[in-house]
Amino acid sequence: MTGTAAPFAADDYRARMERAARSAAEAGLAGLLVAPGPDLVWLTGYAPTAVTERLTLLVLAPGQDPVLVVPTLEAPDAAKAVGASALTLRDWTDGKDPYAATAALLAADGRFGISDNAWAMHLLGLQKALPGTSYASLTEALPMLRAVKDTAELELLAAAGAAADATFEEIRKVPFGGRRESEVAADLAGLLRRFGHSQVDFTIVASGPNGANPHHEVGDRVIERGDMVVLDFGGLKDGYGSDTSRTVHVGEPTDEERRVHDLVRAAQEAGVRAVRPGVPCQEVDRAARAVIADAGYGEYFIHRTGHGIGVTTHEPPYMIEGEEQPLVPGMCFSVEPGVYLPGRFGVRIEDIVTVTEDGGRRLNDTTREMVIVD
Repeated sequence: MTGTAAPFAADDYRARMERAARSAAEAGLAGLLVAPGPDLVWLTGYAPTAVTERLTLLVLAPGQDPVLVVPTLEAPDAAKAVGASALTLRDWTDGKDPYAATAALLAADGRFGISDNAWAMHLLGLQKALPGTSYASLTEALPMLRAVKDTAELELLAAAGAAADATFEEIRKVPFGGRRESEVAADLAGLLRRFGHSQVDFTIVASGPNGANPHHEVGDRVIERGDMVVLDFGGLKDGYGSDTSRTVHVGEPTDEERRVHDLVRAAQEAGVRAVRPGVPCQEVDRAARAVIADAGYGEYFIHRTGHGIGVTTHEPPYMIEGEEQPLVPGMCFSVEPGVYLPGRFGVRIEDIVTVTEDGGRRLNDTTREMVIVD
């Protein structure tokens, strides 16, 4: 992960670390081990400029002060992190065993949650130092750790969504026909940065038959008049994510294209209407999927309806069949049904939605009607 951490204070990070340690205990874990990545940024505000083979690991355990194990040469930078005053730094020098230093902080027979993106060599090193320990990924052990956002986080997500909306309002003005997908994607990236994004994670421009691939890799296909074009773009602004999709048409669409676009728009609306506290995540998926299935296009909706968003653009919770996690005020996730007709075209409409006390609120406000571009 790159980009600047959001402007939180040391007390915010202290409260997050305390809550994470409590959550670990409630889940029956001896503690949490957090490697460089989004979890470490969220918990401490520390994002190493380079992630290398040298071990960096935050150790959180109930009843213990947080400890960040860091290479000596990186300790000065770690000490500058906003959350550093809420933890203890323990550095190790090249030539010493970082796993032995870390093992001294851990229960010899404990089960620990560990960052999904921790390097295998570090996990294996810890297992060798403490063969009685066991581990579970944080997504498995504490999937909701970052899911419920506080007021400040919601404001940052709303600002990221507004920046993505401003990007769409500008991109719809540029020429599409006769230009390569890669050129329009470059325009999207430039606009996201212009409107405040420090990191651009994806700029999907899927024209004509490429639109039937939900995660199409932008290529050199020349966009033609008569093409439907799926636009899906986002990244990080002030440490928090944006992600929105709109489907535009170059010139006048056919009746079928309008009909499919209207169908996806209705499905997206149904998914958003299903959002309210206490509703299982899968009900959002069911609501959107039913609209598309009832119209006879069910087999062409080939992905989940949504994913969480926060300090990363994809994180729990997921709006998918089988996910019974109840929605909680402060959760933020995408609602993005689609229809993908192989060899022909695709349509996707996506907004970020946050759960409120009595329903859901969109963080994207651009039109969901068919947009005609040149």
